[in-house]
Amino acid sequence: TLGRKLDLNTATEPELALLPGVGPSLARALVVARGAEGFRTWDEVDAVPGIGVAKLDTLRQYASLPGE
Repeated sequence: TLGRKLDLNTATEPELALLPGVGPSLARALVVARGAEGFRTWDEVDAVPGIGVAKLDTLRQYASLPGE
């Protein structure tokens, strides 16, 4: 990510799939779950099937949400 975090609400599936522990299926699940409104909180991200504590921690390292 060239030293900056990906915006979880605008990142494409291919970009998300490059994050450690994500891969293509979870990237697709994140894009579908965020919908048109986007994620507002990390709790919403945590509710996506396939996201557990470890993946959520990893996402927080490499991605951001609005207002962070």
